[in-house]
Amino acid sequence: MNRNQVLLGIIVLALAALGGFAWYTAQDEGAPPAIANTAAVTDADYEITLGSPDAPIKMIEYAAPMCPICANFDMNEFPRLKAEYIDTGKVFYIFRVSPIGAPDYGAEGIARCLPKSQYLAFIDYLYRNQDKWDPDGHVILDVRASLIAMAATTGMPADKASQCIDDKDTQARTMRIAQEGAARYGITGTPTFIVDGQNVYSGEWHWGDMKAALDAKLAK
Repeated sequence: MNRNQVLLGIIVLALAALGGFAWYTAQDEGAPPAIANTAAVTDADYEITLGSPDAPIKMIEYAAPMCPICANFDMNEFPRLKAEYIDTGKVFYIFRVSPIGAPDYGAEGIARCLPKSQYLAFIDYLYRNQDKWDPDGHVILDVRASLIAMAATTGMPADKASQCIDDKDTQARTMRIAQEGAARYGITGTPTFIVDGQNVYSGEWHWGDMKAALDAKLAK
């Protein structure tokens, strides 16, 4: 857990329930709709994955585009995880967004509008440019416009990016994934890593410790 994310997560969910995502549009039209319990939260087509589903270890990372620790992991630790464990068939990796602030919903909305093959590259771009769109710790006068500018780097027109930010189905599904993560795995902050169905670490998981944990799993 980091940076009071438990409290912030509660606030995000409360704002959503009250229709409080006013930054999406001037008319306050960005609040996620009511959540139905009948549809699956995730499925094979919706999941963002890397590696072989037959890998001996399954790892889920719950992260948030706004999260600075997630950005640090993405830039400094993830390349080694990918090279040594994912690309070699040892780890099947799943990425899920667990928002810590309202702008995460807009970021995820844009990412979901891109071809699936571009999703993680865009999330990586957002991490590396948090100072240009993320209001947590940065002076961002217009978060929506800043996210649209981020989307433009992919070739996405502004009107399309705006539609993606406002997509209520994606907003609702993103919230439900976060709620499921909290209920099933006890997630209280980002990043949190689930290994073979167990919550094994939350926060700054440095490479040496991660490698040791994965190698211990593989040795069993």
